[in-house]
Amino acid sequence: MDRHALHQPSSSSSIPATANTVWADASSLLEAACKDLRDGELIHGENFNLYAAMSALEIMDPKMDSGIVNRYCSFDEAIDDGVAPVPISSDKTTDVQCMIDIMDYLLTCEATWHKGHSLAQTVFSCAYLLRPERTSSHALLHSYCKVIRATCKAVITVVSDARTHEEEDLFTMAYGLPLSGDGDEKCLSLLNAVEENISRQLRACKAPSSKRKQLEDIEPLQTNSDLEEGYCKALLCRLRFRKHFFHVLTCMRRPQGRGLELARKHIASCISELGIILKSAEFLMSSAYGTCEDGTEDRTTASGHQAIGFDASLNSRISAPTPPRSIKILSWKKAIEYFEKLLHDLDIICSYPLDPSLEVLLRFVAQFQKARPDLVARAHLQLLLVQDGKLYGRCPMFSLIIRAARLPEVFLHHDIQKNEYVVQLGQLVINMLKILCTNAAWQRRKLGKILQDWRVIYVQIELAFRKEFGEGSSVSNGENASARILKHILIWVEEQTYWISHRFLVLGFELELYSPSEYCMVYWYLYVVLIRLAEKTHLKMTVSDGSGKHISTSRMFCFQG
Repeated sequence: MDRHALHQPSSSSSIPATANTVWADASSLLEAACKDLRDGELIHGENFNLYAAMSALEIMDPKMDSGIVNRYCSFDEAIDDGVAPVPISSDKTTDVQCMIDIMDYLLTCEATWHKGHSLAQTVFSCAYLLRPERTSSHALLHSYCKVIRATCKAVITVVSDARTHEEEDLFTMAYGLPLSGDGDEKCLSLLNAVEENISRQLRACKAPSSKRKQLEDIEPLQTNSDLEEGYCKALLCRLRFRKHFFHVLTCMRRPQGRGLELARKHIASCISELGIILKSAEFLMSSAYGTCEDGTEDRTTASGHQAIGFDASLNSRISAPTPPRSIKILSWKKAIEYFEKLLHDLDIICSYPLDPSLEVLLRFVAQFQKARPDLVARAHLQLLLVQDGKLYGRCPMFSLIIRAARLPEVFLHHDIQKNEYVVQLGQLVINMLKILCTNAAWQRRKLGKILQDWRVIYVQIELAFRKEFGEGSSVSNGENASARILKHILIWVEEQTYWISHRFLVLGFELELYSPSEYCMVYWYLYVVLIRLAEKTHLKMTVSDGSGKHISTSRMFCFQG
């Protein structure tokens, strides 16, 4: 109980005693304690838990009860109230206009979801997605809803498999929503059929008068011939974007990076279609029906009209028992910008040549992270880098370490790879690659923790080396192959430890964690780390080139501090 609560007037009526309890008036005691309490202090019992109290659900409080802030008690009630009619309108022109608004608003909801908000409050605030069978009579709406559900499922799978969603916990929570409808695996074939039909309608309206008689059997998209071409083009670019974006997601999930080249082609098509979608706004605003949203910058559809069939409170009863989050859906233009950046980031990932050199890979990831890629792009990068415990699903971690330590490839199949410490080192490399694919704040926090792990593995390998080969063994042409491998690996482990330290310090600048008074100290740390990193890199190259073939273990371990 806080001090402000203590000032509440107490009831004058006494509470009658029961067989197990006797109630006494503690008002005077509480008033006396209140005088000694400062702001923020609490009086509580021994079993009080602040976290549990803050997480408690206050029934009937609009700010705390997620089930009270909703217009409808059930989905059926919302449908009966006309939230999501099918068909959307009996007038074909209005139906097409409304359909484009739904497509645009779903795009903004999807971008908002990617930014870390709840799926239930964004994409699945669309009532048409909640009951797939209701849209079966409307081919365009039905096929589009199917590809939206399939896309959401693919994105959730990627982020969950990469396990980067710990940064944004709400992202992968599906709350039992219908992510998989009957026949969703055929979403592209249905979408292609609808696209082909609209393409024929577009050709028919653009055909010269001499050929129109041959095309009279093709039913127009809507009743206004002056708007036919504009609406056909607006629908086609949105359908094609959906098709190519779904292809991007599926191609990038192919094992060992086999689908990257094809994914780049679909990415280029997506970016092209986004440009056409953006240009369609002028036509859609000029032909918009009814009243439009205030402000051109904040509108959530290209036409500026509010989309039909959306209610963010529809899923409030199936959400987790936590206070409902207040979210603001991105504007339509910001959603377009988000997808353009996402596609650009995915294109950078797909264009990477899958170089087996760890040094090249680390430079690529560090450079990629400077663009601040969002969660979906980072999840795809991680799944590309680490597949089945191998780099790109092709290169075992031991092979990666051998190359990084500048050892000859003749050692790639050496039995020392079964050594428990070498196996642990391979797992550390995997963990490091995964950490480097997280956001900057999470990455810095995790790098600070794994520094100790790298130091521990160094000490363990060093002790194992000294125990088996002795303190003063030297590198020579006829030495034991295991000793040579361990010596090279020890140098590389220390070099990598300094690289992680450097990355940790640099991220502090990117996150603006240092105050100006700390710059001098941080630059001194950077100076020391970079000097040690250069020394270890030089030592590694010297040993691998053969000019350091008589370097003893005492020389190798001189930089342990």
